Amino acid sequence: MNARARLTALPDRSVGRSGAPTVLYVHFHGPAGEHLGEETYDGLLALLAEVSPVVQAVPPDAALVEVRGATRYFGQEPAGLAALVRVRALARYGADCTVGIAGNPMLARMAAQDGPPGAVRTLPADPAAVTAFLAGKPAAALYGVGPATARTLSTYGLGTVGRIAAAPLPALQRILGPAAGRRLHERAHGIDPTPVTPEARARSAAAEHRFERDELDADRRRRALLALADGLGGRLRESGQVARGLTLTVRYADGSSTTRSRTFAEPTAHTPALTAAAYALHDALGLQRARVRAVALRAEGLGDAGSAAHQLSFDPADEKARRIEAAVDRARARFGPGAVGPAAALGKWRAA
Repeated sequence: MNARARLTALPDRSVGRSGAPTVLYVHFHGPAGEHLGEETYDGLLALLAEVSPVVQAVPPDAALVEVRGATRYFGQEPAGLAALVRVRALARYGADCTVGIAGNPMLARMAAQDGPPGAVRTLPADPAAVTAFLAGKPAAALYGVGPATARTLSTYGLGTVGRIAAAPLPALQRILGPAAGRRLHERAHGIDPTPVTPEARARSAAAEHRFERDELDADRRRRALLALADGLGGRLRESGQVARGLTLTVRYADGSSTTRSRTFAEPTAHTPALTAAAYALHDALGLQRARVRAVALRAEGLGDAGSAAHQLSFDPADEKARRIEAAVDRARARFGPGAVGPAAALGKWRAA
């Protein structure tokens, strides 16, 4: 029996486990390692839509694409479509990409994880191949498993995906709770029922800081977050926008990442509010021993500042902070964005 016949003969449960490898996770890399701008990212999403109409944005620099129909239309395998995307991205925007191809979004992300620019990695639909691919990976490599959860699992001897997959479902549910335990059990077996959902990208603004070396020092990470929040706030106020929420993405030395979000009580572009939210998201992750490669902030749900409601404050400190913020914005508009900035972000004093 040839390989194509073997795949066709697989039972239905294996298709539910990983499906045919027609999901692409495309991670774009800006020219010379630069951060992708909003306009470039929008252009790259449009480029993907030329290949398949089923494109889901994963800001700030990635997307999921379902190419089941596109393979028939173009007469190419998913790897061939990935190569086509790469050539077009390089030609039009000078942006390279890493592509993971698998049967569901989680496996496609993991296939692309930590891949160099230009790499196209395909994970076959064969259950044995999926099991072998997952077995030796650390628990934190699974989507949704952050450092705190990974540490909890390690205390029970469940430090790898293979060990998690071998653990009984009731044991995982006792450790993490019924819902979280079931999700972890499914993901450890390569199961991800989440579809690729085409949708318009919510307007956002993002900024990322890559450390020169994997960073263990929480104070340095907080200083980086302060600088990112300060820059985002300035950009929002300059463009007359406010954000309804903030998302923090932490990328680790092993290529995995954790993303957490927080919604504001009211839309804001106020730097102290952005900074406080960034600190709270960071501290909640419990990254005491994590080796962090990069941190990124994304202001979500952007809207017009003029139409946003603002609760009046009678706090003199808040009013003073907003007056100082306005003065800083005027100085930056006149002398450039680097003219004024928080001293803590430059390491002159420790962040509070």
